[in-house]
Amino acid sequence: MPSHIELIAGLGNPGAKYEGTRHNVGFWFVEQIARSKGCAFHHDNKFQGEVGKISLGERVIWLIKPMTYMNHSGQAVSALANYYKVAVENILVAHDELDLPPGVLRLKQGGGHGGHNGLRDMIAHFNSNEFMRLRIGIGHPGASSEVTNYVLGPPSGAEKNLMLDAINDTLVVLPQIVDGEYQKAMTHLHSRK
Repeated sequence: MPSHIELIAGLGNPGAKYEGTRHNVGFWFVEQIARSKGCAFHHDNKFQGEVGKISLGERVIWLIKPMTYMNHSGQAVSALANYYKVAVENILVAHDELDLPPGVLRLKQGGGHGGHNGLRDMIAHFNSNEFMRLRIGIGHPGASSEVTNYVLGPPSGAEKNLMLDAINDTLVVLPQIVDGEYQKAMTHLHSRK
């Protein structure tokens, strides 16, 4: 049976201090899904995260924003996945991507963590890298020594608009992603200008 998505995790850091930072673009993505479906997040101690549930076509999809801080994202996502028996290949993880310009998206399955601590922790907790990823471009500061301050800083207004446009565009193909029609979704997202 082809894989499909049952759980969407947006990676980020909790608290007002991090809300508008580049590192939280994964949170922005799941928040936008929730808004579009009239879904409210609630805190669930069992999963150490803000959790929501939406219906998309015939499917019920869990949404989670881990409240464990980025470096321990896998803890929260795996707790929810294990409880509801969601296989790793049925999880979509939305995260910030330094290697893509702001507003550029890439959908892929598997791969390494590329130095992203949230992905590193996900791979460690699931003992697998086979989850789907939505890589949301935030751009790169140019020097590796500047990366931490860059990801924990806010994007410019123009960059933020590019990121939000990309997120909204992803919602258009979300039903295809959820149904496992990844190639169709990739064709749409990867050809965005």
